[in-house]
Amino acid sequence: MRLTAEAPGTDTRTMDISAPDGRAVGARAFADLMRPLGPFEAAPTLAVAVSGGADSMALALLAAAWSGRRGGRAIALTVEHGLRPGSAAEARQVREWLADHAIAHHILRWRGPKPTAGMQAAARRARYDLLSAWCRRHGCLHLLTAHHRNDQAETLAMRLRRGTGVEGLAGMPAVRALPGVRLLRPLLSHSRADLIATLAKRRQAWLEDPSNQNPVFARIRERRYLRAVDDDDATTANLLRLADEAASLRQTIEAAVADLAASAVSLHPAGFCLLDPRACRGAGSALTSRLLAQVLVSIGGGDFRPRRDRLHPLCDAVFNGGLEAGRTLAGCRLLPYRGRLLICREPGRLPAALTIQDGRPRRWDRFKVWLDADAGDGCLWVGALGADGWRQVRDRTAIRLPGPVPPSLPALRLGDRVLAVPHLGPLAGEPAGIPQFAAQFAPPRALNENGLAVVRAVV
Repeated sequence: MRLTAEAPGTDTRTMDISAPDGRAVGARAFADLMRPLGPFEAAPTLAVAVSGGADSMALALLAAAWSGRRGGRAIALTVEHGLRPGSAAEARQVREWLADHAIAHHILRWRGPKPTAGMQAAARRARYDLLSAWCRRHGCLHLLTAHHRNDQAETLAMRLRRGTGVEGLAGMPAVRALPGVRLLRPLLSHSRADLIATLAKRRQAWLEDPSNQNPVFARIRERRYLRAVDDDDATTANLLRLADEAASLRQTIEAAVADLAASAVSLHPAGFCLLDPRACRGAGSALTSRLLAQVLVSIGGGDFRPRRDRLHPLCDAVFNGGLEAGRTLAGCRLLPYRGRLLICREPGRLPAALTIQDGRPRRWDRFKVWLDADAGDGCLWVGALGADGWRQVRDRTAIRLPGPVPPSLPALRLGDRVLAVPHLGPLAGEPAGIPQFAAQFAPPRALNENGLAVVRAVV
């Protein structure tokens, strides 16, 4: 059987599935996959990330049937990044297919300027921001993604090449906490061939993303390598066994690192922290390096931990008394400060400013920012306070933060004039009639792996 997907304005993509290699996932098998991911409410509502590819289309059909049998429903969410010609038409094609199965569908668009570098990471972050924000707005507790067995093996192979530690070898977890929603990956034990077979059984077409064939991406190169050396599936099976063992060890390490963070790290809502190396004595390099890596990712706002060849020399300097001058790594500055280590945002790595006109939450750097009312015709924008802005407000605030911190704080401006800096409190002479501006520290990866930020008073 050949299924053809034709989206207006896009190339025709034909999938030959006359003899799929996989085993279709049935209702009972999917129920077994969902059971350990609970608990679920009596009539569960599931949000399902659906790109239109075979993996996510299969997940949407399975999730809709599973939730429907329990009196609930599945809602499909497609993120339209606007990065390829025809992507909007593809999103509409997905909507038409899902309508045939009575599955509600929403298209979430990534608006605003796109970065010129690091596009894949930025698109991935935007995708999860849009998906989790939709779930929070609509009170949906569960977000499902279609990551599968082959994705897991590719992820592990990529991490091994980068010299990952135990945490990386654990692979993608089946359950992960995002702000206000649980991310669930029920298909990690099934292959892409199984999901194609699932669609073939239902005579459902899907879309193929041409970027999935582009070897410029590291994941595509790993995919080709695994296909070339893994005809008997032994390499993938060994990688997944390694992931299971590493996941068990990771849980133990995470608990120990969380205990260490509670005693050694003071994290401030303004997006910086103080770390006390003395509180880490006797903890061992395995724990201290992981603690420092987690702090750098949280404060720097990145998605991934620093490479080991850069992290370990910095750890030696931090915990063995060799950090006499400042260092930078992972978008952070590290500076000695009153017997402790100040870790704050590196000013040169901050994003461009953005305009803000209403109460809709936006993301700037590591902060969620919003106004409490519409700004009307006022041309308000949010960006780093910077050295010039700090000169404007430093005599108008009673809050004293470590000197390197204020220039990286989010500030609301009208033209060149600073109107508000939430983390510096009310400013003397603040003009009347301006909407209240709020900024909440919300890094993509919180200090604790369970998604909770540790916030303690900084002295």
